Amino acid sequence: MALIEVKNAIKTYRTGEDSFNAMNNVSLSIEEGEFVAIMGASGSGKSTFMNMLGTLDKPNSGSYFLDGVDMLSLGPDELAEVRNLKMGFVFQGFNLISRTTALENVELPMIYKGIPEEERIIRAKEALRIVGLENREDHMPNQMSGGQQQRVAIARAIVNDPPLILADEPTGNLDTKTSIEVMEFFVKLNEQMGKTIVLVTHEPDIAEYCKRVVRFKDGNIISDEVKVK
Repeated sequence: MALIEVKNAIKTYRTGEDSFNAMNNVSLSIEEGEFVAIMGASGSGKSTFMNMLGTLDKPNSGSYFLDGVDMLSLGPDELAEVRNLKMGFVFQGFNLISRTTALENVELPMIYKGIPEEERIIRAKEALRIVGLENREDHMPNQMSGGQQQRVAIARAIVNDPPLILADEPTGNLDTKTSIEVMEFFVKLNEQMGKTIVLVTHEPDIAEYCKRVVRFKDGNIISDEVKVK
C-alpha cells in the first residue's frame, strides 16, 4: 500500500460568479521512502495539492488516503493529531517562534504530543545534533543565519519521527550555497533515515536532489518522472 494515495481529486474555487479548478481530477501515489519534487508555475495547482497532503484543505471530490487512513473522513481534532504524529512541516519562512531558543522551538511538537519535559529535551538535542546545530541549542532565531534557522525547522519537523516530511519552497529564502547545504540534509533524511519527502520548488537545480519530479499545470499533472541513477 502506498503511503500517499490520491485519486480523482478536484478542488474548485469560486470568486463571485466565476469558478476554476485548482486541481482537476488529480491522481497520484507516493510510496514510502520516496523523495518527490512538486513543480509548476504560480497557479498551477501545486500549492493546493500540498495543502491537501498536509490536511490543511480538502478537495471538493475525490479521495486522499495517508498510510491507509481516509483523511477526508476525519474531523479537525483527528486531523490535528495526524499532522502531529505523521507529518513534519518545513516552510520557506522557517516559522520559528522568535522569543524561544532553538531547543525550545524543536520541543514544540512534543509539547502538543504530551511528552514529558526530560524526554523532550533529550530528543530535541538529538534532532539538533542530526542537523549539525548541537552548539546552537540556546540561540534565538535572530542570532542564527537563515540556513541555521531552516535547519532548526528541519529538526523540529523530524523530532516526532513522522514518516512524511512536507517541505514548501524550503530554500526560497536562502542563497545558493546555503540551499545546497539544506538540500543535503533532506537527502540525508531520505536516504539514511528513510523519510518520505514531498518538496515544492520552482527551481530545477533544487529538484535535481529529488528522486522523482511531478509537474503541475492548470490544475493537472502533466508529467511524472522517476530519475534513473
